[in-house]
Order: sequence, then structure tokens, then C-alpha cells
Amino acid sequence: MSQMSQSSVATLPLMPLMAGPCVIEDEGMVMEIATELKRQLSGLPVEFYFKASFDKANRSSIDGFRGPGLSEGLRVLDQVKSKLGLPVVTDFHTPHQAREVAEVVDFMQIPAFLCRQTDLVVAGAEAALRKGRRLNVKKGQFLAPWDTKNIVDKCRAVEAKLRDEEGTAASRSDWMCLTERGVTFGYNTLVVDMTSFQVMKGFGVPTIHDATHSVQQPGGGAGGKSTGGKREMIESLARAAMAAGADGLFLECHPDPKCAKSDGPNAFYLEKVGEFVRQLLEIRRLVHGMPKLITQ
Repeated sequence: MSQMSQSSVATLPLMPLMAGPCVIEDEGMVMEIATELKRQLSGLPVEFYFKASFDKANRSSIDGFRGPGLSEGLRVLDQVKSKLGLPVVTDFHTPHQAREVAEVVDFMQIPAFLCRQTDLVVAGAEAALRKGRRLNVKKGQFLAPWDTKNIVDKCRAVEAKLRDEEGTAASRSDWMCLTERGVTFGYNTLVVDMTSFQVMKGFGVPTIHDATHSVQQPGGGAGGKSTGGKREMIESLARAAMAAGADGLFLECHPDPKCAKSDGPNAFYLEKVGEFVRQLLEIRRLVHGMPKLITQ
């Protein structure tokens, strides 16, 4: 692969990258992964947000590990910010969590199963705008890409209301993003429609490819009590997504995926993240330089 020059990426904005473990297993593990990711990604043209969830509220089984909870989880994420200087991203699940999450988290995230919950979307948009945060909404496994326009419209309505009533303005034009994480295709299977990136970009928001949840096999683990995954497909789909016009990447990783307490079968190997991101940046650069041949 050719070495990327500074001039070759100068016309491209930094690529949003959300990476980290699925869930906060313990503070030591979180700091270890965040430190290693910061080292590997140093100098790359990415806008890196460290990702870890304080609560995995949609476990397949009642026995599934969920995480430390809201208060402890936000404390750990705040340590990542203060000690390593990294911005952070995490999920929230109820409207009343939005304001507290926005006090710490730089990029708030609405899980795919909850993307049509109007109260949650509105609360997230309000908290993000008032605190100068960003909001990422994952497209549900049950939604067509064009149906995400309703999500964008909800967020734009909140933006207009706060601007008119309070004078609150978004800190950046790309404060809201949509993420493609696959759509249900039969039992225990997801597929990614690569045209969805262009469809969702048409609503005026950046689009993110969720490289690891897209290869999940929901309920496909042993006895149906956990989610399976096809880790070997992560690279192919992510490369295709960059070629299809995805603006950014979501990637869960772990130093020892087989021992991860959540989503291990579809977690990427921590030690290979930097190399993989370099590959994707090269594809992104090449595609950006190609003229569009069909204009109508």
C-alpha cells in the first residue's frame, strides 16, 4: 500500500473513528485499551473517540454481563478524558440519562433498537446541542435507509426549536450522524446494504459504518443465549463501506476477544486496529479522488 502524504488527504476532513471495547469490564482494562489505541492512531487523519458502554441493556440472556452502570461508567470514561486527553462516546438508553451523559461524553449514541423512540431522540438532541456535544443514531436493524429521514427530521426540529427559543446553536454543522449496522435478513443474520451510505448522506448528515455489529449473528451464540459473529468478514465489509462513501468508522476491539464479556465473537483484535485503519484511510482517499461519472 502506498504511503499517504499530507497533501493527499488535505482536502478530506478527518475521518470520525469510534473505537474501543463493547462494554466497560473494569477501569484497568479500559485504560489499557484506550492507551494502546491512542498510541496506534497517533498521527493518522482521524477524529478519534474512545468507545465503551456503561450498560449493555439489550443482552440476549438475563445472565449476560451488562457493565458497571451509569454513575461508575461515566466516572471511568471521565478518567479516559482527563488522563489520556481522549474524547469519548457511549450509549444511553432512556431520556432521563441524556443530560447526565452529556456532562461527560463528547459523542452521545442512541442504540439501533431505540432509534425510533421519539422521546429518546429528542432528549439526546437537546442534551447534545445544549452541551456542544455530538449525537450518533444507529439505524435500526428493522429500518430501510430512507426511513432514517424521520430521525434526522426529529433532530432538526429540536435544533430549530432551541435556536428560536434559547438562541442555542450547534457547535458544529456535523453534530448529528447516522450509523449503518446492518439490517435483519432472516434468522440470526444481518446484511449491509452499501447503497445506504449515499441514501443517508442525502439527508445532510455524515454516515458511519459499524464494522463489528454488522457481522453479528443475533441470538446465534450457544443455546441462543448470546450473539454470535463472523469476525472474518469485518475487513471485507469495512473496505466496501469506505468505497461506498461512508464518512466514518465504528469498531469495537479487545485485547483478547474470546474472553470479552460482551460481543467477543465480532470484536476486532486490538493490536491490529492501527494497521486496519490505515488501509481504510487509503481506500477513502482513493475514492475521494475519483470523479463521479453518473450525475443524474
